[in-house]
Amino acid sequence: MKYDLIIVGAGPSGIFTALELIRKNPRKSILLIEEGSPIEKRRCPKEKTKVCVNCKPYCHITTGFSGAGAFSDGKLSLSPEVGGDLPELIGYEYTQELINYTDNIYLEFGADTKIEGVDAKEEIKEIRRKAIEAGLKLVDCPIRHLGTEKAQDIYFKLEQHLIEKGVEIRFGTQAIDVIVENGEIKGVILTDALKKEKEETVYSDKVVISAGRKGADWLKSICVKHNISHRAGTVDIGVRVEVRNEVMERVNNILYESKLIGYPAPFKDKVRTFCQNPGGFVSQENYDGGLAVVNGHSYKDLKSNNTNLAILCSHNFSHPFNEPIKYGAKVSELLNMLGDGKILVQRYGDILDGKRTWQKELSRSNVIPTLVDAIAGDITSAMPYRTMTNILNFIEALNTVVPGFAGTETLLYAPEVKFYSNKVVLNADFETSVNNLYCLGDSSGWTRGLMMASLMGVRMGQILVNKE
Repeated sequence: MKYDLIIVGAGPSGIFTALELIRKNPRKSILLIEEGSPIEKRRCPKEKTKVCVNCKPYCHITTGFSGAGAFSDGKLSLSPEVGGDLPELIGYEYTQELINYTDNIYLEFGADTKIEGVDAKEEIKEIRRKAIEAGLKLVDCPIRHLGTEKAQDIYFKLEQHLIEKGVEIRFGTQAIDVIVENGEIKGVILTDALKKEKEETVYSDKVVISAGRKGADWLKSICVKHNISHRAGTVDIGVRVEVRNEVMERVNNILYESKLIGYPAPFKDKVRTFCQNPGGFVSQENYDGGLAVVNGHSYKDLKSNNTNLAILCSHNFSHPFNEPIKYGAKVSELLNMLGDGKILVQRYGDILDGKRTWQKELSRSNVIPTLVDAIAGDITSAMPYRTMTNILNFIEALNTVVPGFAGTETLLYAPEVKFYSNKVVLNADFETSVNNLYCLGDSSGWTRGLMMASLMGVRMGQILVNKE
């Protein structure tokens, strides 16, 4: 079969590409390919089992309509300063215009009208003063919090809207390769995601790949096989930190999410906070190859006694090693090995004391882990020295901004690794070195998070309309 457009991956960038295109030209035949399930059928068994059961053939948190977005904390960052390098490609001011446009679409489909982090200007100034004192930079970023459960409602409405408008969505279908002839895209080779018994070829003169973080490694293999220009990017490796809400209460109330960046001694690498979840829950995500990585969720209605956030350290490689995704995976494998396939958790004070954390110590702490099946152990036995040093020094600096953050009972979970490090070379129309093959979202290496991936899809739809 031949379509006007084939989209590989039904994450935010793929969804919004289809949405914008059918709004501008409803006559287009669009095929949206998704390895996982419709959003209404995505269920993590851990809600009942309380422990991760390693769902096969894929994790329901990372795979399915809306990708990991449906099971994330559901925050829309409304500033071009947050969410990757897309402004470098299309311009800062235009990125802000697209943020505003895309934000209105989310509102149309039921997003909360409240914007966090914009009202208490004097209090924000005081937090910034403390950040400067600590050698950190506070990034201003208004936040629209969807909430994990509300985000699923919004994406369900988007899913049904696309189907009603004639977009063909093939769930349980995996793209295994693309067809390139004489530098032109011709189609995509598919297989059943469960059985993988036979292959099918679908054709289009235009293909958009929006494979998400989960598909980053697959996309790199496609780039290598078909000589699609790409380069090694940055890999972010770190931990998810969990403290009592009382410690973060002031920052939570004023900013909701405090985005802080530092370059701690002695290495001066970039270290940043990411994905702060007031009253949230630490979660586990599983990737291909059996990797278990940690993340965080924040619901609108269901709240815990803790706040969690990521602290990520950026690593860059060039020569002779230039495979950052593989590096991040190896670090994750080693940490998973020490946790017997589970997420490791260790108290900050135990790290400073040079000892592992024991399960009985967690049970009598003020900070009770919200990831109930995390394994108490020793993160420092597997985390690279440079990364661990950066994280500990950043936590010490952050304690100036948030007194009590560097408390003895503060929990560190590992690994938290962001697999978006392969960067595809794109022009301003998001086109790769193969004609009419486009790449979007986190798998492209240009975005990080819901808003930037979504607006990249919006812009892609507009570009395709303009090329008609």
